[in-house]
Amino acid sequence: MDSNSVSPMPELAPIAEFDKTPPTPPEDTLPMDDLPPPPTTVNMHDEKEKDVKDKEKEKEEERKKEKEKEAHRRYEDENQWGCGSWLEYTLVIVLASILLLGSLALTLFWIIKYHDGFSWRENPKKQFNLHPVLMVAGFITFSGFSILLYRICRCCRRIYVKLLHTVFHALAIPCVAVGFVAVLDSHNLNEPAAIPNFYSLHSWIGFVTMGLFAIQFVVGFFSFLVLLCCEGATAGFRASLVPIHASFGLTTFMLAIAAAVTGLTEKAIFSLGDEYSDWKEQGIVINALGMVFVAIGILVSFAVRSPTLNTDTKVLVTERL
Repeated sequence: MDSNSVSPMPELAPIAEFDKTPPTPPEDTLPMDDLPPPPTTVNMHDEKEKDVKDKEKEKEEERKKEKEKEAHRRYEDENQWGCGSWLEYTLVIVLASILLLGSLALTLFWIIKYHDGFSWRENPKKQFNLHPVLMVAGFITFSGFSILLYRICRCCRRIYVKLLHTVFHALAIPCVAVGFVAVLDSHNLNEPAAIPNFYSLHSWIGFVTMGLFAIQFVVGFFSFLVLLCCEGATAGFRASLVPIHASFGLTTFMLAIAAAVTGLTEKAIFSLGDEYSDWKEQGIVINALGMVFVAIGILVSFAVRSPTLNTDTKVLVTERL
């Protein structure tokens, strides 16, 4: 073979046709629903504001806790009672309670022993006997305890004390009403002639006492119980009524004491006449009952006005219970 000859090119393999089928996805590809959400952009300014607000809220809560602790410590320091305070409280409250119950018991003893008990319109004289007993029960015993409740119930919530205060006054209403009807009937049905009404000092004082009692009950019921349904809107109004209500309540109670004492004197003069000055047994009982009423007036007034027995500064404890 000639060395200068060129060898022919090898025949190329035929070009394969382009595969137009799409490639199959890999088996481990996750669906779009299972993918995590894209990262959100964080505003550094909002983050700082949020941190500042959280810190301020924490500081505010800490300040509130400190104020409550300081107020509680101040309350304990200012209102911690010693032996003298407890002795004063025990003597006044216990003695006043005994006298309030004792006045009603002594009135019952006086009427039953010396005036033959009770009756209704068939015997006007015995019907009159209902008057002193029911008036003492309503105006003095029930009303006295309703006033002392604010000193006796020291560890109760104010709303419970108010409810009990209202209950005792509500118990006094039927006593006063029946006692008033009894004295009117006994005067009008008296034989042989009717006895005039509302001519004595006792009747005038009693009439004023009943009027003040009715006004006090209505105003107190609507102001301190009904208006609690909108407590926030009426708080200032109710707070301004508290000293007025307390002052007129004590005034009404003192007028009831005065009416009872003048009524006893009037009954002693009518029943005993000239024998009243002879130290009769009934006269001594009447005078003793009158002195019990005077002692009740002194003790109840002292319990209400004494700064030691005052519970207005103890709202922090009563509101938490």
